[in-house]
This record gives sequence, structure tokens and C-alpha cells, in this order.
Amino acid sequence: MRTGRKITGGKYHAARKSRKCELPGIARFVTLKQKKLKSLRGLGGNKKQVLLSCDIANVLNPKTKKAKKVKIKNVLETPANKFWARQNRLIKGALIDTELGKARITNRPSQEGSVNAVLIE
Repeated sequence: MRTGRKITGGKYHAARKSRKCELPGIARFVTLKQKKLKSLRGLGGNKKQVLLSCDIANVLNPKTKKAKKVKIKNVLETPANKFWARQNRLIKGALIDTELGKARITNRPSQEGSVNAVLIE
């Protein structure tokens, strides 16, 4: 049967309308350009800084346990979608080419306002 229908063919009626807080947010993809932030109002009036574009990453070297701010050259690979690497989208798990070498993004840049990565040997 079609979704939203009973076995007899009758409709299921919702008990209430959907609330504004239940609506899906706008999908934001961080691209490889000069850094650009946007401030959003969250639930309860909280402020949230979202990243729209960025060209700098905080890269952690696991051997020395030191982090360094470096420039991102290119996006090599994205596990979620192979076409996003071509569009230079920065997402969690993406392999990026930096001045120090290859690194993997460990945070969600579109949610947090910065790009954090770990160096890969």
C-alpha cells in the first residue's frame, strides 16, 4: 500500500502540524576559498558560527602531538561522495592536501566554524 494509508485505503491524519524546530536545516557545504563565516541563531537564542568557505586547517601531527595552522591546497578524496572532491567541498572524513602533507578532516566544518585535521603518514 501507499505510505500514509491504512490497509483499507483510508488516510492517516496527523495529530498535529510539524513545528518549526522540527524542520530540516539548510544543507551547507564548506568550499575551499577564502574564509567566510556566518552567524546563526540557535534554539534558546544561542549563537552558532557556521563556516561557508575556508582555506586554513588546524592540522595535528600525531607523532609530535602538536597542532599547526596550515593552508589547504586541494581536496583529494571524500568518503561520502566522490564528486564532492572535485567541487573542493570540506566535509568530515575528507582527505586534504596541505603544506605539511596529506591530512584527514576530523570535525564537521559546516557545524563548528573551523577545520580540524590529523596528518596521515
